Amino acid sequence: MAQTVVVAGVGPGLGASLVRKFAAEGCSVGMFARSAEYLKELESDLQGEAGEVLSVPTDITDPDAVSEGFEAVRNAFDPVDTLINHASGGAWSGLTDISPEGFEEAWRVSAYGALLCSQEAAEDMLADGAGGGGADEADEASDGRGTILFTGATSALRGREGALGFSAAKFAVRGMAESMARELGPQGIHVAHAVIDGGILPPNRDVESPEEYLEPGAIADSYWHLTQQDPSAWTLELDVRPHVEEF
Repeated sequence: MAQTVVVAGVGPGLGASLVRKFAAEGCSVGMFARSAEYLKELESDLQGEAGEVLSVPTDITDPDAVSEGFEAVRNAFDPVDTLINHASGGAWSGLTDISPEGFEEAWRVSAYGALLCSQEAAEDMLADGAGGGGADEADEASDGRGTILFTGATSALRGREGALGFSAAKFAVRGMAESMARELGPQGIHVAHAVIDGGILPPNRDVESPEEYLEPGAIADSYWHLTQQDPSAWTLELDVRPHVEEF
């Protein structure tokens, strides 16, 4: 069955690769980001893929904007059954330099935005299991269906020096994923957290040692795999790194 997907936090690199992968698999994909211009460019670039894409300029830290964004996806496609919480707030300062506003912004983009998007998506996924019918059908319909994925980082496991806001936000995201998995898993919704343990190959510039970077298309393949897993063997946390990275 074709999926209706929201990728929250689409930019060049992994965000664009996620949209491209899911569209290539025949999914209908709503793209959330603040930059309307970039989303339109990507939407145009992806015309001709097996699935449809829709640019939805959205500030995911604004509850009303998130609600309107999900409604636009529902109206264009169907209720959402896959959410990728990909947005990250960077606050690249240490304790003595970071401002309270910078710390809060990192948390709002990474964690608060993921909360708002997850609440909207879970409403669709749980409703997917609702319906009428006989007793057996009612029992079967008590479960939802769908997948919620979170993009994490090395900083979700080990705090990074000079990145207090980013590290704190990524720790929060990991905790959200684990808590939501316990709550939603028994109801048929797969929640998983992906640790991106290394730098991602940048899309528009050369690097000295590309083998030391993760290829965004390969990461997107792993995300797709998570959405296809059998419920008997769901992954809670996926850890990806370049093959030359030391453990």
